[in-house]
Order: sequence, then structure tokens, then C-alpha cells
Amino acid sequence: MDKYLIIKTRDEFLRIKLHDILYFEADRNYTKLLLSEGLQFTFAINIGKIEEMFQTQYLDSQSMLIRVGKSFIVNKNYILQINLPKQKLLLLTPGGKPRELIVSKEPLKALKDMLEQEGAKPKKNVE
Repeated sequence: MDKYLIIKTRDEFLRIKLHDILYFEADRNYTKLLLSEGLQFTFAINIGKIEEMFQTQYLDSQSMLIRVGKSFIVNKNYILQINLPKQKLLLLTPGGKPRELIVSKEPLKALKDMLEQEGAKPKKNVE
């Protein structure tokens, strides 16, 4: 069953499938949303409020969307590459179109460490 993020403002109502979200980007008091198919929206809501909406609606799915520094919330399912020296995060859409984000080194390192820990967790055997 698909899960949706509901974003409500005074003038708008948006219902987005979680797996369609590529990333959110802060732009002062606005937040840009880019969907995996390239569609883009801008809201008159700061990124902290977007993060609160997500956490309130989906406590169990909180780990799919990850806050990376002050400017981004990314869908970890689309992360292809993290390049610390160049401070770049490369996301790959289902259509194969890459999106490059410039992110500060510390948040990128924290993201890299978190993803490495997730990958190192032993898988449960299902018999």
C-alpha cells in the first residue's frame, strides 16, 4: 500500500507518494520539492516545518527521508554516490537522470556514516 505525505498550506493541498519524493531543498522561508519524475513544487513553508509534517505523519517511515544539513531532505532510496572531497551528493531517478546536490562536508560525512552502518547490519535469516 502506498504511503502519502500531505502538505497543506493556506492556499494549497498536496498529496505525494513517499517513494516519488526525490528531495526537498530549503530556500529561505520557502521549500522546493523535486519529485523523481522531474515535477517541481515550491511551498511558502520552511524546511523545518516540512520535516515536522513528515515526522508527525510517518513516525514508522521516518528513515526513508533524511535531513542532510540545513538545506536538504533527501530520499535515501535514490542516493547513488557521496563524494566528500567535492561535497557532492548524487541522486539517481528511476528514469536514470542524475541530480547533483552540493552539500556541506559534515552533513555529508554523517550521511555516509549512517548509510555504511545500515549496510553493515546483519540481515535476518528467513527460513
